[in-house]
Amino acid sequence: MVVKVIELVGTSRHNWTDAVDNAVLEAAKTVDDILGVEVTNFTANVDNGHIAEYKADVKIAFQVHH
Repeated sequence: MVVKVIELVGTSRHNWTDAVDNAVLEAAKTVDDILGVEVTNFTANVDNGHIAEYKADVKIAFQVHH
């Protein structure tokens, strides 16, 4: 089996878990056979002293078909 890895940034206004989920959901629209996800970093945008947007840097692995 050959596996390819792509890097994405997922975002959410609610929390980091949703940011990861959003990245996977978006990738699944165009990528088949997703095998796993690695979260490499969490960040956030702050507005007026409150988190306005959560961000998750992720690596998504999927099987390459020949």
